[in-house]
Amino acid sequence: MNKKLTAALSGGAVLVLALTGCSDDSGKTDEWAKSVCDDLQPQLTKVRQANAAIAEASQADKSPEEVKKADSAGFKKVSDAYKAMARAVKNAGAPPVDDGEKMQKSAIKELNGIAGQYNDLKTSVDKLPTGDKFDEGLDDVAAKLKTLGQRGDEALHKLSTGDVGKAMANQESCKKTGVTDK
Repeated sequence: MNKKLTAALSGGAVLVLALTGCSDDSGKTDEWAKSVCDDLQPQLTKVRQANAAIAEASQADKSPEEVKKADSAGFKKVSDAYKAMARAVKNAGAPPVDDGEKMQKSAIKELNGIAGQYNDLKTSVDKLPTGDKFDEGLDDVAAKLKTLGQRGDEALHKLSTGDVGKAMANQESCKKTGVTDK
């Protein structure tokens, strides 16, 4: 139905968590990373599943009503998953690195911001007319989704640096989610 929406989904990273710094204690950093990675894994799985459902609805020969319903549900699931990721980072506490508290607050703000933007996408899709202008409306949604994916890619790159990134790369649950694939 809408190739731009599918392309935007496939181009975006699923994790946005910008935490870098110099560690004072690698053991504590590893513990912190394990706590976060273990909590993020189920949320990232939900994001991937929701994105797959959205992409499938966009590619299949489905009615505008069916696409709208699938997209709305998918964006809601992604929004909820990012909120849960923000809670996971909050519950883990500040990473034991220089400026750890600042990094934690920044990550929580970013994750909640992305959750809000996915909720906005859901609202936009819910308002789309399912008539002749439906594909045009999806084009606008796809453009917004692409921007979200680029933000995620940039933050994922930041994650792969510093001691926190190294500690996360050692966690099996982060390996399973693709957090360390960059």
